Amino acid sequence: EIISCDPSYYKWTQWFFKIFYENDLAYRGEALVNWSEALQTVLANEQVVDGKDERLGQPVIQKMMTQWFFRYRRYAEEMLNFEHLDWPEPVKIMQTNWIGRSEGASVIFKTESGESIEIYTTRPDTLWGATFMVLAPEHHLVDKITTLEQKQIVEEYKAQAATATEIERTATDREKTGVFTGAYAINPVNQERIPIWIADYVMVTYGTGAIMAVPAHDQRDFEFARKFGLNVRVVIQPEGQSLDGETITEAYVGAGVMVNSGQFDGTLVTDDKGRKNPAIDAVINWLEAQGFGKGTVNYRLRDWLISRQRYWGSPIPIIYRQDGTIETVPMEDLPVIHPQDVDFKPTGQSPLKYYEPFIKTVDSDGNPAERETDTMDTFMCSSWYHYRYLSPNYDQGAFDPEEAAYWLPVDVYTGGAEHATMHLLYTRWFTKAIRDLGVFDEAIEIMKQHGRDPEELLIGEPMLLLRNQGQVLGAERPGDIIMATGRYEGDKLFADRVEVIEKISEVPAGFDGVFGEIMRRV
Repeated sequence: EIISCDPSYYKWTQWFFKIFYENDLAYRGEALVNWSEALQTVLANEQVVDGKDERLGQPVIQKMMTQWFFRYRRYAEEMLNFEHLDWPEPVKIMQTNWIGRSEGASVIFKTESGESIEIYTTRPDTLWGATFMVLAPEHHLVDKITTLEQKQIVEEYKAQAATATEIERTATDREKTGVFTGAYAINPVNQERIPIWIADYVMVTYGTGAIMAVPAHDQRDFEFARKFGLNVRVVIQPEGQSLDGETITEAYVGAGVMVNSGQFDGTLVTDDKGRKNPAIDAVINWLEAQGFGKGTVNYRLRDWLISRQRYWGSPIPIIYRQDGTIETVPMEDLPVIHPQDVDFKPTGQSPLKYYEPFIKTVDSDGNPAERETDTMDTFMCSSWYHYRYLSPNYDQGAFDPEEAAYWLPVDVYTGGAEHATMHLLYTRWFTKAIRDLGVFDEAIEIMKQHGRDPEELLIGEPMLLLRNQGQVLGAERPGDIIMATGRYEGDKLFADRVEVIEKISEVPAGFDGVFGEIMRRV
C-alpha cells in the first residue's frame, strides 16, 4: 500500500523534481493565471463564471505570475507515437489533438523602430495577404511600441482584457475587440507597412503571442478587419472564380492558386497540410533562402505548469541563495516536509510563504537562504505511483530495480477516458523523461542478465494495454467464453451481469453489476 501524501512517498517525488531541474527539464517562467483580488488566490478555470469567482461573485482578472514548469513539449513528438500501445482509438485521437502538431513557418516582422516580432503561421503561402498584425495584450513589446497618443486607450484595453478568461477570449463566436497601438511593422515579403493592433483573441501563452493577420483567408482576422475597417486582400483564388477583398462576406480557406503574391502568382494551393502543400513548401524554401524565416514544427501542447500556491502537494525542493542563484535541496535533506502549524488565511500565496521556520534555511555554503514555497501539482505524485507499487517500502530509490525488471511496464491499465489528456499524458511524459535520465538503467541491466529483451522499458511507455471503464471486449480473450446480459451502445456492452468461463481452468467467474472487462495476468 502507498499513500502519496506520506513523506516516505513524496521524498521520491521531490527527488524526481531534483533530477528534472538538474537536467534542464524543470524551469521557472511567467504564466497567466486567474486571480481573485477578493479571495487573494489563484483560481482554476472551472471556478470562474462570467469573469467572476464562483464563491463571492467578485471580479477575476488574468495576472502574470512566476511559476515552475516541466518541459512537456520536449517529448511532444515522441508522445504522438502509439506504435507499441494497445489503447482505444478515441484515447489516441484525444491525445493527438491535445498535442496539436502542426507544420508551418516562423517569420520575423520588423517594426519601424527596429524591434523584431516573431510569428508562427501554418499558412506562409498567405503572407502576401497579411494587412495588419495583432499582438496579445500581454505581449512584452506592447508597452515599448505603443505611441504616446495611443497609450491611454491601450492601457484601458489591457485592463479590460485581463478580466476575461482564456476560454472566453478564444471563443469563436465572441465579438472581436481590439485597439491600434499606433505602431507599424514591415511585411518582409512585400515591404508593405502594416499597422500593429492588440486584441484579446490572441493569447500570449500560445505560439509567440503575435500573429500576422490575413483577413481574406482567416475567419477571425476577417471579422476583426471588417469591424475596424482594415484592408482585406485576396491572395488565393479558387479555380474558376474571382474573389474581391472588398465584397467577400467570409474568409476563403480552400484550395486554389496564389495571386497578388509576386513571383508565386499561379502557384497551386492544395488542401494538404504543411509541406505536402506545394505552395507552402515553395514559400518556406524561399523564406529560408531570403533569411526572412524558416520551416517550423509547432505544438498546441504547452509546457506543464506544476506550481501551486497552496499547502497541499509536495513541497518543491528548491533553495534561493542570496546572490540570486538557485540550487536544489541535497538528497540527504529530503524529504522537505510540510510544517503543521501554518496560517491558512488566503493571501494569494502558499501558506508556507509566511511561515518563517519553513522559509529560512541555509545554502550549500552555509549562508542564509530561502526555500521555495510553491508546492507541486498533485498529478506529479500520481505520474509514478505504479512504480512505487512494486516496492512500497524500498528505501534505496524510488523503486526496486529487481522488481522493475520483472514487472514493468504495466500490462493493463483500466480507467476512464477522462484521464486521456491529463493523467495518461503526464505519466507518459514522466516515464520517457526518467528513461532518458537513466532511472531504468539498473533494471535494464538486470533484464539483460536474465536473458530478457528490455525493449519494453526502452520505449518509455508506462502501460501497454489500456481498457476504458465500460468496455467488455471478447476479442481480447479468444480462449474464453464470455456470457453477459446488459445493453449495447455501439460496440460497447454495459453489463449488469458478466460470466466468464476460462477454458484453462473451467472455473466460472460471475460478477453482478460489472462495468468493465475481467482481466487476468498470463
